[in-house]
Amino acid sequence: MAWVQLRINSTNQKAEQISDFLEEIGSVSVTFMDSQDTPIFEPLPGETRLWGNTDVIALFDAETDMQQIVGLLETHHHINEDTAYKIEQIEDKDWEREWMDNFHPMQFGQRLWICPSWREVPDETAVNVMLDPGLAFGTGTHPTTALCLEWLDSLDIQGKTVIDFGCGSGILAIAALKLGAKSAVGIDIDPQAILASRGNAEQNAVADRLQLFLSDETPDNLQADIVVANILAGPLKELYPVISRLVKENGVLGLSGILETQAQSVCDAYIESFILDPVEEREEWCRITGNRK
Repeated sequence: MAWVQLRINSTNQKAEQISDFLEEIGSVSVTFMDSQDTPIFEPLPGETRLWGNTDVIALFDAETDMQQIVGLLETHHHINEDTAYKIEQIEDKDWEREWMDNFHPMQFGQRLWICPSWREVPDETAVNVMLDPGLAFGTGTHPTTALCLEWLDSLDIQGKTVIDFGCGSGILAIAALKLGAKSAVGIDIDPQAILASRGNAEQNAVADRLQLFLSDETPDNLQADIVVANILAGPLKELYPVISRLVKENGVLGLSGILETQAQSVCDAYIESFILDPVEEREEWCRITGNRK
């Protein structure tokens, strides 16, 4: 099916209002894009955070009279003669195929590969985790996930127990199991993450060694040799008492989802209970690791 796209250069004050109006007059989808490449970080609960200079991008059926759409926007004072906008036809493609083509096998550390199921495994002798992009976060493409995967690959993990706190897709727990861990536990607040982790574990034939819990159902005495938490700096600091208790004496901890500017405050939260390693940084994100005292 063919589509036509309307891109309107707006501001963060007007973008939401324009978006609502576009949906009222027939747009099948509306997205926001930062027109200045300004980074946007995790919003607070219930908050929609927009950029300082925002493009509103609306998609319409190709048969739509776009001059009429523009006229309605002008009549209702959402745009004026000074507003920059662009109308363009969108090429009809096999979007599923296009999406799949963007995902390739990725290597992390010396032994570990993350491979989409529709791609050939590059190295049959490597540790290969088969993982397809889905509803839960975590496919290895983000620097924080990559930092955690490389850390797990560097550990002597054979026969150890692992907890993946904030498991998302289960990628870290599954990677640990395929690297030789005896057992793993995934914990998340989102039931969708639990379902995704279970499905991915079954695809990788490690479901019998992976336990999954919603965060409010986690056993009180749960501990592991290795604990990894790839979430956000705020929750990592807030949940210090919970996360630190999960690490056995002399166990190791890996934390990520942390911006470089937040690293010191996270280190300060954990320094009392852990001997911390130098912070590892990549693309403005970082990983903090250490041993339980």
